[in-house]
Amino acid sequence: MFLQVSQLSVRYAGLSHAAVDGVSLGLRAGDIGVLIGPSGCGKTTLLRAVAGLERASGGSIQLDGETVSQERFHMPAEQRRIGMVFQDYALFPHLDVGRNIAFGIHRLPHAERDARVAEVLALVGLAGMQSRFPHELSGGQQQRVALARALAPRPRLLLLDEPFSNLDVDLRERLAHEVRGILKAAGATALFVTHDQLEAFAIGDVIGVMHEGHLHQWEDAYALYHRPATRFVAEFIGHGVFAPAQIHLDGEYGVTVQTPLGVLRDVEECPLPTAYEAGLCDVLLRADDIVHDDNAPVKAQIVRKAFRGSEFLYTLRLASGEVLMTHVPSHHNHAVGEWIGIRAEVDHVVTFERGAGASAPPAPGVARAPSF
Repeated sequence: MFLQVSQLSVRYAGLSHAAVDGVSLGLRAGDIGVLIGPSGCGKTTLLRAVAGLERASGGSIQLDGETVSQERFHMPAEQRRIGMVFQDYALFPHLDVGRNIAFGIHRLPHAERDARVAEVLALVGLAGMQSRFPHELSGGQQQRVALARALAPRPRLLLLDEPFSNLDVDLRERLAHEVRGILKAAGATALFVTHDQLEAFAIGDVIGVMHEGHLHQWEDAYALYHRPATRFVAEFIGHGVFAPAQIHLDGEYGVTVQTPLGVLRDVEECPLPTAYEAGLCDVLLRADDIVHDDNAPVKAQIVRKAFRGSEFLYTLRLASGEVLMTHVPSHHNHAVGEWIGIRAEVDHVVTFERGAGASAPPAPGVARAPSF
């Protein structure tokens, strides 16, 4: 691994718990890793420890085979050859774009420095804008200048701390795709921090979900969504809720799952009933597992609706009191308080012990329920 973090911990004086607690992750050369989680989960502290801006209290960090942090050793940030892009861009307002980018490569000969500035400006799609000043640029352009400045010294690793948080929502996701293309074109290895899932999915090759200083899972977006490692990951990624369920063995269908929406049959990767006492568990039902169907026997009341352009995200309540969510095409414009028919179409059954805590893992599933 190009970046190897092993059992890393960071503690602050006066706090009873570690800001980062025993985190291990690996990032291959040329890959983009993303750390995501709620405010205060430790993701920015972890990023700062990798940068050398925070001293680790335990564990180790290796970069390109070189140890930069371990017990009783802390390589200063300026010696790690790491580039950083911050939330506020940190551009010098009195310097034009060319001199902003050249700031970190001022020791290069003049001609070589100018050539590198032109090269990275072209890379970020701002060719010929050396003479502009930051206040003459849009927010997205300023962010690209900050990225170009970080790339100019050819860092071994690029760290980005919520770089799009000051931009509007539509621009953030689009810029995330563009920045991914820029980083890939540059062959850069990068670690990115965000609280926005769409940004994480748009830019990351591998994504880490953090909670209370712990890294719960470090995998690609598909695995996080369909095979969450803990109950917290299942709740945090995507839109979904947990509903009470009971797993049964059925002579005709093999394993079935009784839910408030009826019985799920012919399910894949479902645990056997013996995984839980009496087969009782909580099943994860995501918004895309619930289908609007006027002819379905199960009805639910719309308690909240959010317009997403091509679709609504409806929050629903069953007559029994359970709350669910569903994505519905936006031409189905139902009113809050209206009752609609719904049914479950679940491809990946993810279950947890009834009422388990955030760190609880799901029960292992079998490839396909056995038939008898």
